Amino acid sequence: MQVDDKLISYLEELSCFSLCDSEKTRLANDLQKIINGVSKLLELNTDRMPAEVPYNNVNIFREDEVLPSFDRELILKNAPVKNDEYFIAPKTVE
Repeated sequence: MQVDDKLISYLEELSCFSLCDSEKTRLANDLQKIINGVSKLLELNTDRMPAEVPYNNVNIFREDEVLPSFDRELILKNAPVKNDEYFIAPKTVE
């Protein structure tokens, strides 16, 4: 995958950030390094690895526990776009 200006602009729009040219260049370089590093994982030979990791029959789930929450009005106070109950964010899935 190649990181280009179109992708950087798309990420800028999704994140509601405005980046200067030097920040865009730095972000593009960093993202390309990350993508190149992750793509090296595809070169690993995983034929001998088990499909599932055994947990020795230990229950990894916990019981649900009701705890106090934060005040909704306080959390939404500084939100740029909101309604009475939740944040409103740009669509991220096309």
